[in-house]
Amino acid sequence: MATEQELSDFLKGVEKRAFKRSVFHVRDEEAALDIVQDSMLKLAQHYGDKPADELPMLFQRILSNSTLDWFRRQKTQKAVFTHISDLEASDEDGEFDWLETYASNSNQETAHSAEDLTERKQVLQSIEKEIQELPARQREAFLMRYWEEMDVAETAAAMGCSEGSVKTHCFRAIQTLSKALKAKGIEL
Repeated sequence: MATEQELSDFLKGVEKRAFKRSVFHVRDEEAALDIVQDSMLKLAQHYGDKPADELPMLFQRILSNSTLDWFRRQKTQKAVFTHISDLEASDEDGEFDWLETYASNSNQETAHSAEDLTERKQVLQSIEKEIQELPARQREAFLMRYWEEMDVAETAAAMGCSEGSVKTHCFRAIQTLSKALKAKGIEL
């Protein structure tokens, strides 16, 4: 059984990655925030008594299902309100910053020049943009495998597909990203 502290620590540790993953999927920061918050609440309410080692898998499945539910609601709304997108404002400048997250996770003691930081930010924005352009299933598999560091079996279970499908989606995503980034002169 996970203690309250273990559950709290898990949720704190996964919140930024889950938010970013949701933003990649729904392309709306407010909706992504709602999806992540709902997923966290569902995990705490329904599965808070599960062992701590089961929490990551359960959360990934809940997050995937919440994202799918959001898309279903959007589809229904668009069927009823054909011009709903005309009423919504799209905010391209989000508050979540890859550079900030990347920099805060590194333990580098050296100071970086403004030019280095700007170049890194531009590269990260290019990568982020290309990830957003991936087809939904490829993006989901790629983010779970390489962002969330889940293995193939866990990803397959979270996505509700076979391990072979996960491998195929990841392979195609990597090929697409590699080709797009090389075209922009970015070698990783």
